[in-house]
Amino acid sequence: MQKNALWLACALLAGCEYTVPLVSEPAIPINRQAIGLWQSQKESGQGEELLVLPLGANEYLVAYPAGAKDAMFARACLWQGAGMTLAQLNWIGTARAKLPENNRTYQYASFKIEGDTLRIRMMNSDVVKKEISSPGALEKAIKDSRENPELFQEEAVFKRPAGEPAPARDVSRQPAGTKAAN
Repeated sequence: MQKNALWLACALLAGCEYTVPLVSEPAIPINRQAIGLWQSQKESGQGEELLVLPLGANEYLVAYPAGAKDAMFARACLWQGAGMTLAQLNWIGTARAKLPENNRTYQYASFKIEGDTLRIRMMNSDVVKKEISSPGALEKAIKDSRENPELFQEEAVFKRPAGEPAPARDVSRQPAGTKAAN
């Protein structure tokens, strides 16, 4: 698993890959299960942390590696198409106020949450080429590649740190007199 955390750090720090967004205006509500602190698992015990916070009803703020002096920050939202849901990450800067040096600020990832485990797979730019120059062409390339087993790179696994609670359910937008579903 150390290799997975290292890969994710390298993928993020090496620079983002795409110049175009799939989502221009976030419209899909956030997945509240994703909110919180996540930690990669390393053989040495202490892993890097990924922090996911709500930035609004349809958008997240992501920090990786959270708490590090070179942490990177992204705005993230969800995209649905081709029978899948992807996270669109738009990297906006670092904890040292370093801003992106070019317009390649977007990355896309599949994710799965199973209890206290978050599994992330970054989209492979060898399959969906980073030279794509329009949102429509990017969406078409993803749809055309959806059956390709190499569409996403190796999985990175994060867990909630011991004692870290899952986020509370947001019932603030429910009509009066309704009960939250379990």
